[in-house]
Order: sequence, then structure tokens, then C-alpha cells
Amino acid sequence: QVQLVESGGGLVQAGGSLKLSCAASGSIFSINAMGWYRQAPGKQRELVARITSGGSTNYANSVNGRFTISRDNAKNTVYLQMNSLKPEETAVYYCNAEAGLVTTFHVWGQGTQVTVSS
Repeated sequence: QVQLVESGGGLVQAGGSLKLSCAASGSIFSINAMGWYRQAPGKQRELVARITSGGSTNYANSVNGRFTISRDNAKNTVYLQMNSLKPEETAVYYCNAEAGLVTTFHVWGQGTQVTVSS
């Protein structure tokens, strides 16, 4: 079992920055990749950024160049640094882990609210 706990959400003005954290615990050896997704009211959940166990990263086009995903293996924590935030990026941000030794399953955190005011 893998558990994820997010922190770092909040209210920020447009153009500001926030840093989200996601701490993993449990069967962390089974994690192949971790990522951040977001879901705005009335919209589908979408991938924001992802980092594999090998360190490869990928980003949604809309955040490329403004957001950075990173990890601290010693702390089993993944971060999302978000700069130049826009009001339309107001959403609940969810941490995700892709885990499994044979088949892959997804684990989700509880979500953290990010509100960007104009």
C-alpha cells in the first residue's frame, strides 16, 4: 500500500508562486512514477506534471516553463513549484503515484486547493 499526503495549497494573487509537496509512505519501492493533476470545477482532471523513478519529467503544455516538478528521494517527497500562476489555474491539485511491481495501479492523495485571484 502507498499513501500520499499533500500540502502547500492556498490563495495567491495572479502572477504569484506556490510550492506543493507530496509525501509518500508505505510501499514506496513499488512506485514507478509520481505526478500532479488538477481538477477545476466542472472540468475533467488533467495531468499537470509527472516524474518517473528514473527522473524523466513531462508537463502539460499550458504549464511548461512555469511549473517545475522535482523530488527528494531521501524524504520520499515530490514537489511542484508553480510560478506565474493564472486565475484559470484555480483548482484542486492532486498528487498521484503509479505503483505496482507487475501491474500498475494509481494512488491518489486527498487533494489540496489552489486559488489564484485576479
